[in-house]
Amino acid sequence: MTDAPLVVTAIFRPVPGAREQVLAAMERVIPRVHEEAGCNLYAIQEAEDGTIAMIEHWDSAELLDEHGAGEPVADFNAELEGLLASPVEVVRWTPIPVGDARKGVVLP
Repeated sequence: MTDAPLVVTAIFRPVPGAREQVLAAMERVIPRVHEEAGCNLYAIQEAEDGTIAMIEHWDSAELLDEHGAGEPVADFNAELEGLLASPVEVVRWTPIPVGDARKGVVLP
């Protein structure tokens, strides 16, 4: 496991009519995750088609793994049952710094 910071994206596609329920579940989990060790960013954005992207930044893969095995994520996954059109697409990204040191990485 690496000690380097990493960015994670998680893509959620609510079933028709479930957007508000998905957002309510996110409103409950996000403050809990913000308190977890290693969490620097855990924020959501919405696309015009209703897709919700969660963008995360963690101090290390180890702390991200602890987050994934924790109670807030378990509770969140239980709340999302039946509300998504497809499984959540989670991708771990590692920085490739290019250009300006402040602008070439996400949350250095």
